[in-house]
Amino acid sequence: MAAGFLAPAVEPLEARVEKLAVGIDVVRPDGDGPFPVVIQLHGCGGRKPLQDRWAGVVRDAGWAAVIVDSYAHRNISDTQAYATVCTGLRLRGAERAGDLFGAMEWVRRQAWADAERIVATGWSHGGWTALDAMAMEPGAEAERLTGLTGLVEEPLAGLVGAFLMYPFASLPSIARLRGLRVDAAPLAIVGGRDVIVGGRGLGAALRRMKTPGAPVEVVLFDKATHAFDEVEATDLRVRYDAGLTRRAEALLQDYLRAAEARSGIRA
Repeated sequence: MAAGFLAPAVEPLEARVEKLAVGIDVVRPDGDGPFPVVIQLHGCGGRKPLQDRWAGVVRDAGWAAVIVDSYAHRNISDTQAYATVCTGLRLRGAERAGDLFGAMEWVRRQAWADAERIVATGWSHGGWTALDAMAMEPGAEAERLTGLTGLVEEPLAGLVGAFLMYPFASLPSIARLRGLRVDAAPLAIVGGRDVIVGGRGLGAALRRMKTPGAPVEVVLFDKATHAFDEVEATDLRVRYDAGLTRRAEALLQDYLRAAEARSGIRA
């Protein structure tokens, strides 16, 4: 991902919440809840069918899935996404962290949601987003980096975990530079054959990342490429693997079971 940069546009948190709400899809168990919540952040290629499949995995674990579309409210087309976001020219992870903050605020307002148990999940660029959200300081820095005004005192209040699928964690990631501010027991799945965000090197960088608690847990899938869970992938650098996808799904469900017992970040 290249080093070009466009500063984020400034808008109030409330406006972001309203924009995100239009494109949010919710998949949750039957009943009134409240259900713990997984917020799903897609990769740089945009919202794809794999997000719906993963939402089913989340629902089967007894959690509600909130699928966030970071491109609809920005009017970013698929072509524009690959040309500008995937190359780092637009919407870096720190800026997009505002979508995670906005989605978490939206979740807090839902009667069916257990807002004290939220897990952020991110694929590639979405993983970068979650990592940078956990790295930045609340207040002035978070408002500057995301372009959002009126952020709550602790934008990550209620976060109990972060499950990261082949996350981007190279420069200009602020998490790579300074480490994480909050302890959310992050787990990252890294592909040994990932030539897009890095394989074993990425795993080593994540293990070295500074955290206020336990280190980032890295699970290496030796034979996995980038986006190994995407059936529809057309990138020649990517190969779908049904067996590894099932393994990743099982890891997520185990992770969610453990997360239910953790206390969320305090407001």
